[in-house]
Amino acid sequence: MFSRFVILSALLAALFGATAAHAQSADGTWLTQAGDARVKISKCGGGLCGVIVWLREPHDTATGQPATDSKNPNPALARRPMIGLPLFSGMQPSGPSKWSGQIYNADDGSTYASSISVTGADSLRVEGCVGALCGGETWTRAGH
Repeated sequence: MFSRFVILSALLAALFGATAAHAQSADGTWLTQAGDARVKISKCGGGLCGVIVWLREPHDTATGQPATDSKNPNPALARRPMIGLPLFSGMQPSGPSKWSGQIYNADDGSTYASSISVTGADSLRVEGCVGALCGGETWTRAGH
């Protein structure tokens, strides 16, 4: 009886260890597929948060002022700077190296159901859906 328990325990530990070894972290700074923004992803509240930390075009070309969240339908939020803008907060684990929640799209000022998945050491798949229509892009880990 004791030896079966030890063998079962060793087997379970090996299985859980293997699963943990395959899970990859999304923590870090990621370059969007278009290369126009960098998003810093970090742990927060048991999930993940993502904030814009760099823009290729950090200033509004019309005004010369720092870019703002101008497409946001809320006038108070439309004045907030793009640098530091939270794209998602509290994305919850939904599988190995995968998190689900809501993502904000500053291009249209809307929030969508979303998931992010680490698909390689330096690649992150970001997907969002509106009803049955889904789309996504692959972000790459930004150099340190």
